Amino acid sequence: MRSPRSWMPLLGWCAATLTSVALASVAMLPVLRTATADESALVSVDQLRDSGEFSPPSPPASLIPPTTAPTSPSAGTSPSRTSPPAPTRTTTPPPPPETATTTTNKDGWTVTTAGDGAPTYLRSFRVEGGQTVIRASDGVVKLVTATPSDGFSVATVQNSPDNLAVYFNEVNHSFIVHVVWQDDAPFAEVSEIGS
Repeated sequence: MRSPRSWMPLLGWCAATLTSVALASVAMLPVLRTATADESALVSVDQLRDSGEFSPPSPPASLIPPTTAPTSPSAGTSPSRTSPPAPTRTTTPPPPPETATTTTNKDGWTVTTAGDGAPTYLRSFRVEGGQTVIRASDGVVKLVTATPSDGFSVATVQNSPDNLAVYFNEVNHSFIVHVVWQDDAPFAEVSEIGS
């Protein structure tokens, strides 16, 4: 039979493990409460198209053969051989002229400046837990997409329009992409918690 002293290290290890699990659970509660998908934060293709940052390609001009009703020869006459009418070429109207935009790179961000001079920042972040695309403009930081890697889940926390955190979580391990708007530009920080 073991003496009570030989059980102490094992009991100490169990207590430390339970304490760390409890603390981690309490620390993750705010993240888990906001882990439900906020579909209003995600941008649809229609919203991208309306914002002017996405424009689908114009369809090419196509040849459309004319439609004619078949005719039947009248009795006593033989059908004559005629060449078919030439196809009619139709074109789509040209798109309206766009305002001049410039695109540059600054600190890993793709910066698009429209004719009105307002810059829009767009950046993709790839970490072991997944990939996210974030857009920032005029003091507002928005999530475009967030795709977790296998075994990870994704959660976002945005308490104000100028502060966004994207979490890629697995058990006892998280990657965090945190973007804030400061000094008229976005600032990003990527961190890892746990192992």
